[in-house]
Amino acid sequence: MNNAGWIFGLLCFLAAAIIVFWNRRRTRKIMKNIERMLDTAMDGSFTETIFDESEMSALETRFAHYLSASEVSSRNAALEKDKIKSLITDISHQTKTPIANLLLYSELLMEEDLPASAKANVEALHHQSEKLRFLIDSLVKLSRLENGIVTFAAQHAALYPMLENIAAQYSDRADRKGLMLKLNDTDVTAVFDPKWTTEALANIVDNAIKYTESGTITISVTSYEMFAKIDISDDGIGIPESEQAKIFSRFYRSEKVKDREGVGIGLYLARQIISGEGGYIKVASIPAKGSTFSVYLPK
Repeated sequence: MNNAGWIFGLLCFLAAAIIVFWNRRRTRKIMKNIERMLDTAMDGSFTETIFDESEMSALETRFAHYLSASEVSSRNAALEKDKIKSLITDISHQTKTPIANLLLYSELLMEEDLPASAKANVEALHHQSEKLRFLIDSLVKLSRLENGIVTFAAQHAALYPMLENIAAQYSDRADRKGLMLKLNDTDVTAVFDPKWTTEALANIVDNAIKYTESGTITISVTSYEMFAKIDISDDGIGIPESEQAKIFSRFYRSEKVKDREGVGIGLYLARQIISGEGGYIKVASIPAKGSTFSVYLPK
């Protein structure tokens, strides 16, 4: 009786050990299959035909179906991105020459001895052509940014040379309005793409000059542990608190500035660029007293 009990107990133990061993082996096999699926998905070579569904568990089968659908979606997205890139390139090329010709011929006409009314019409034509060129260029940049076509070439560099170039670019325009454009000295460095960051900051400086009638526009830098903050402050018309979140929206323009030049793209582009570089923009403003746009770039 005792022997029979020992034998029965031993058999139960062996059966349990076999079941545990079989389950562990099966689990290991499933995990290896899933790992292989993930590896092929990551290198872009995943296809469901690689795996024999008859030998796969329900979990593996569902996972394979999911990865297959994801791969198809990824390929479709890549194709759409390529189509958009081609379309943007075509629009840019097809519009560049006609707009350049409009500007050239309007400039030639302005040099002619024309009646005052005709001269005013030609100047209006030239101005609208400039506006059209700016709009097309902005829309092309916008499309490239929104569709992930732009690749930022970020590098660790000093901020002052870039800010000095921006100040030099806008100093004449500020002078013509009787404004003082002031750049404070700094030795702070950050990680940024010089070309695109210049584009973003220039849009903010351009707005500061546009919406300031008298006073000073100041560019200054503050260093923090993780970020470098670039402040662009003005003594302009200011922005009501109710509109401060809206000004970074695409094509948004406040009712009180509808009569001024602009299409409402500059700040939206600036935010897209800075966020693409791992930074962010904040605004603080008091109506009729001025605004400060703070651009944070990673260090």
